[in-house]
Amino acid sequence: MSLAYIGIGSNLGNRKENIGKALSLMQECGIKILKRSSVIETDPVGGPPQGKFFNAVIKIETELEPIELLKVLQNIEKKLGRIRTVINGPRTIDLDILLYDNLALKTPELTIPHPRMFEREFVLVPLKEIAPQMLKETIHAGR
Repeated sequence: MSLAYIGIGSNLGNRKENIGKALSLMQECGIKILKRSSVIETDPVGGPPQGKFFNAVIKIETELEPIELLKVLQNIEKKLGRIRTVINGPRTIDLDILLYDNLALKTPELTIPHPRMFEREFVLVPLKEIAPQMLKETIHAGR
């Protein structure tokens, strides 16, 4: 079993309900949610003008390898109506793998740790809430 941290965001439709549905679908796919941060409301970063986001971070346990986990998360996004038309555009749900064990990975589909996580307060604040030591260790390791 591997431990991973997933960033969650929503700014279309019923944002809180979208997050709840995403969590339920993850569990239905065998992903065990170990910890959940508080949900915070944040301004969008980059992209076109759009509404505010609800953001959170969860700690999970999974048997899925990173690329398999990415595919499951993208499938959940699709089930919840995410359509990728504009980079950093509005979305019903956004599920990002932030960290996966102590893995450093860079492929065309996936980079772990998430390449922009340290630039985004909407990731750092909830991550610090549920895993302050993990965040310190990741920053210290220079990832």
